[in-house]
Amino acid sequence: MEKLIISEQDIINALCVYTSRKKQVKPEEVEVELMYDDDYGFSAETYVGGRKQILITQNIIEALRLWMDEYMHIDPYIGIKLELDDEMGIIAVTQ
Repeated sequence: MEKLIISEQDIINALCVYTSRKKQVKPEEVEVELMYDDDYGFSAETYVGGRKQILITQNIIEALRLWMDEYMHIDPYIGIKLELDDEMGIIAVTQ
């Protein structure tokens, strides 16, 4: 299988679906901000009903696996790596 690049918007969408299932709300009720820090790596802040939750890299990967399985219909257990791209922002690349 060739490399697949998952856009920053699709990562955000995946996190909205993932968080909505955990919090039992609609995906539209979830706000997401992706972040990268040289010391801590990738993370995301999610907001539901005014409450903030921090998600670490592993949570983002878990959300992407759900997204890949249910929305992209591809094997969710292929390697996924988060990358910071100068032009595209935070992206995920399959291996």
